[in-house]
Amino acid sequence: MFKICFAQMVDMTVEPFDLYDITIIGAGPTGLFAAFYAAGMRGMRTKVIEALDVYGGQLTVLYPDKFIYDVAGFPKILSKDLAKQLYEQAIAHKPTMVYSEKVLDLKRLDGGIFELVTDKNVHFSRTVLIAAGHGAFTPRKLGNPSVERFENKGVFYTVQERAAFRNKRVVIVGGGDSAVDWALNLKDIAKETYLVHRRMEFRAHEGSVVELFHSNVKVLVPYEVKEAYGGSHLEAVKVFNNKTGEEMTIECDALLLQLGHLVDVSLFKKWGLEMDGNAIKVNGRCETNIPGVYAAGDIASQTDSIKLNLLVIGFAQAAIAVNVAKNYIDPKASYFPGHSSERRM
Repeated sequence: MFKICFAQMVDMTVEPFDLYDITIIGAGPTGLFAAFYAAGMRGMRTKVIEALDVYGGQLTVLYPDKFIYDVAGFPKILSKDLAKQLYEQAIAHKPTMVYSEKVLDLKRLDGGIFELVTDKNVHFSRTVLIAAGHGAFTPRKLGNPSVERFENKGVFYTVQERAAFRNKRVVIVGGGDSAVDWALNLKDIAKETYLVHRRMEFRAHEGSVVELFHSNVKVLVPYEVKEAYGGSHLEAVKVFNNKTGEEMTIECDALLLQLGHLVDVSLFKKWGLEMDGNAIKVNGRCETNIPGVYAAGDIASQTDSIKLNLLVIGFAQAAIAVNVAKNYIDPKASYFPGHSSERRM
């Protein structure tokens, strides 16, 4: 009866009409764990929509060969291996996985059902969890034409295969965790490794910075890239000290720019979600200002708490959001799912 009545209220773009309990936007680590939790722990009919053609988000796309050290139970684990483990944990409970579809519009229809319009399809769901990381991300560039002309010809923004830098002369630019971590990660396989940072202070983890300055990485601070040289491939970069003006030329095979990413959250604003800067505002229950819509992970900002963009926070918020969504759908359902050790998964 419900399906017949609902079909009269909306334009049935999808045939047959297919309603899910929860639809998760994003198949990064937070989204994958949320999919496991919803389908496996709460028995919810679960769908995941991912704009990329692969699961894992930044773990897979930006730094697959980078070690991660702050995931409980793993002294260290490669990003791509963690992504694979999270994916296998999720699909064991058969959520519907949709790839290469970008959600363009989100509407709350009569009856409280959500319509998610992508660039290829239309989906319907009782609740929605946004686990989109930092939103649509684009690598931040130097804005230097001499550098940009060598993109994919010696200038890179991500590392897909660590082995590609073996015996190469590598210059890394940046002062955050990604820059420092890659300098430490490549120092033993590259022929030479330089780290160029425009400030004396680093944003990276203190322990990593200490390790950096005790390694064989040649650290240049406060230096910036002035120009890149080469023929068909990058051959050298000129850097300068932004305090003294001193210049030096470094012969290199690769320039790895780790300057962060430009974040596009315009879609979330268009959907009517309240924002806190570049993040979606949520409360302690991971609820947004739209009933039935939740956010978790890097994209979420709980304004009465501190914001920590850590995997462990994303996992916790995913669990909170799913349990609250379960109760939203069925008010008789307990928020507490029970312990997994008591269940046959």
